[in-house]
Amino acid sequence: MTALATLRLARPAVAAFAAMGVLWGTFAADLPDIKAMLAVDEAQLGLMLFLTPIAAVVAMLLAPLAGVAFGRAALPLSCTLMCLGFVLPGQASLALFPLAMMAAGAGTGLTDVMMNARVAALENARGAPLMNLSHAAYSFGYAGGALATGALRQAGFGPPEVFALMAGLALLLSLASIEADGRIDGLARPKGQGAAHLGWLPVLGGAMVLVAFMTENAAENWSALHIEKTLGGSATAGALGPALMAITMGIARLFGQGLASRLPALWLLTGGAVISATGALTAAAAVSPAMAYAGFVIMGIGSSVIAPTAFSLVGQKANPAARARAVARATLFGYFGYFFGPPLVGMIAGQFGLRFAFVFAACLLALVPLLGRAITRRG
Repeated sequence: MTALATLRLARPAVAAFAAMGVLWGTFAADLPDIKAMLAVDEAQLGLMLFLTPIAAVVAMLLAPLAGVAFGRAALPLSCTLMCLGFVLPGQASLALFPLAMMAAGAGTGLTDVMMNARVAALENARGAPLMNLSHAAYSFGYAGGALATGALRQAGFGPPEVFALMAGLALLLSLASIEADGRIDGLARPKGQGAAHLGWLPVLGGAMVLVAFMTENAAENWSALHIEKTLGGSATAGALGPALMAITMGIARLFGQGLASRLPALWLLTGGAVISATGALTAAAAVSPAMAYAGFVIMGIGSSVIAPTAFSLVGQKANPAARARAVARATLFGYFGYFFGPPLVGMIAGQFGLRFAFVFAACLLALVPLLGRAITRRG
């Protein structure tokens, strides 16, 4: 299958991943201005962000019901709700900011379940690996959102304008997720079956995604502050940190698209974890923005393959009748890391500094090979 044919096949999911990337890239790059707008420190900001995962988890639990109710428009409708939710954080006061982030988190949680389940269905229907390509779209969207936000900040735009403009851009991107029939089969749970029938497969896969996203998104969300506050960089230099990591991850995931069919999954998971931990330690030890950039690039190369490989493993090993629910459950477990990572790192940074927060991320990555071995042995 040619690259163009692969992209055409994965178009609906690629559009959703790219739109989500733009929104979270905007959030990461604008975090210094959000912090200043709210007049809080890192620890206080981290605490305020803890309501975001609560909303996301509730949305993920409701996602199967929503997917059935939305029918063939499940993915584009979820994307629309996500984009509308991301307008709010830039407009919110100190008291309303946690609620605004809850709206953004709920939209993200709902969309995440839909797009990963859609990719798993497309992969197994066509027999082609698409997960790395889809996650690459997130990375490129994240990089584009971060760079555009950096340019808007440099031009003097504040969070209200930045979030409104970038949410509008993400909404335009998400229009490409519309398809004639995007119904996601297998979301509804058969009567008489509880969650336990899915077994340990989504738990193990979700745990790997949790570690990957906890380290990856913590680095992306706090790298701008690390460069600006710890290393004295400018707003543009700060925005370049998450953008570089995201661009690296996007390119590496395109290579991972080919490697996924040539190398054992355990090799990809182990190698990715070792490389990513090396990058995290480099960022922690950085004495200049350039050294931090190098750490983020190395971290991005390693992290790029972990989550897509874990999602693909769950989709491949699950019972076909329960595949969408297994992927949804792994997404739920995994995105605890996506949402809890940034606020947890914020709390650690508030107590021990941002350097120690990146060391903590490196230590977490040691769990990935162990989880990878457990899930592959169950195949």
